[in-house]
Amino acid sequence: MSNNGTDLTTGFISSSVAVLLFGSNFVPLKKYDTGDGMFLQWVLCAAIWMIALAVNLILHCPKFWPFAMVGGCIWATGNIAVVPIIKTIGLGLGILIWGSFNALTGWASSRFGWFGMDAEEVSKPVLNYIGAGLSVVSAFIFLFIKSEIPSSASSVDTTPLMTEHVINKIQDPCRDYSWVDKLSTLQQRIVGCSLAVISGILYGSTFVPIIYIKDHSKRNDSIYTGASQYDLDYVFAHFSGIFLTSTVYFFAYCIAMKNNPKLYPEAVLPGFLSGALWAIATCCWFIANHSLSAVVSFPIITAGPGFIAAMWGVFKFKEIQGLQNYLLMIFAFCIILTGALCTAYSKI
Repeated sequence: MSNNGTDLTTGFISSSVAVLLFGSNFVPLKKYDTGDGMFLQWVLCAAIWMIALAVNLILHCPKFWPFAMVGGCIWATGNIAVVPIIKTIGLGLGILIWGSFNALTGWASSRFGWFGMDAEEVSKPVLNYIGAGLSVVSAFIFLFIKSEIPSSASSVDTTPLMTEHVINKIQDPCRDYSWVDKLSTLQQRIVGCSLAVISGILYGSTFVPIIYIKDHSKRNDSIYTGASQYDLDYVFAHFSGIFLTSTVYFFAYCIAMKNNPKLYPEAVLPGFLSGALWAIATCCWFIANHSLSAVVSFPIITAGPGFIAAMWGVFKFKEIQGLQNYLLMIFAFCIILTGALCTAYSKI
C-alpha cells in the first residue's frame, strides 16, 4: 500500500469481501435450533479467537495492547442478542436494522472525534454527511418491513444448510422453548427491533479503543506512543476481548441455570463456520479501516450486509414476502447504495 490509488483499491476490495461475509455468516445456523443463544455465542467466539491466533502468528506477534480488548468486550455484549433478534424479526431484517445503527454510531464517533479520538477529515465532507444521513433514513424504512418467521413446528423446509450425521439420535418430543418463543407476534417485533438497535450501537463502538490507541500513538506524552498504525496488528487483542467476555457471560449463564445450561451439539460445527466467516470479514474490515479510514469504511461495510442478508431472507428462507415489503426493501436498498457511493466519493 505504497500510494493512495493502491490504498483505495485495497480498501474497496476488502470492504466488498467484508460485506459478502457479514451478510452470510449467520446462514449456516439458520436451520438449527440454537435455544437462547448463550451456548452458540460462546462457540462463535471460540472460532473467532482461533482465526485471530492464526492472524497473529502470520503477523509475527505484534505488541499486545490490553486496551484494545475493550472493543471486543463491547462487541461480545452486543452479540448476545443476535439469536433472539433472528428468532423474533428474522436474519434479513435483523442485520438491516443493526447494520444501519452500527453505521451511524461508527461514522459519527470517527467523524466528530467522540470518546477521545481525533476527528477524521474527508476531501468532500458534504458527500460524507449525505451518505451518513441516508443510512439513518434507511434504518427507519427497515422498521416498516414485516418479516414472517416460521415456527419449527410448522416450517415446511427444515433441512439444515450443513448435513447432520448423528448416530442413534433420539428426538425429544418435549423440546425446550426459549423465552422468545413465549412472546406474542407484536412483542417479538418490539423486542427484536429494540435489541437490534442496541446491538447496532454497541457494534458501532467496537473500534473506538483501537482508533484511540492509534491516534494517541502520535503524541509524545501518551502511554500509547509508538503504537502501530496498522489496524490488523490489533486483531488478536480485539478478538481476545471477544472470547474472554463471551466466556464470562457463558460462565454466569451456567451459574444462573444452576449448572444445567441448554447445550445444542448439532449447532457446534455450523457455529464454528459462522464464527470463522465473521472473523475473516472483520479482518477485512480492519484492512479497510487502514486503507480508507473508519469514516468511509463504516457506512459502506455496515450498510452492505443488509442487502446480502435480505437476499437470503427473500430467496432462501422466505422471511420477507409481499409486494409492499419488496417495494420498501428495494427503496431502502436504493438509499443504501446512494449513501455508500456518496461516502466512497467523499474520500476521493
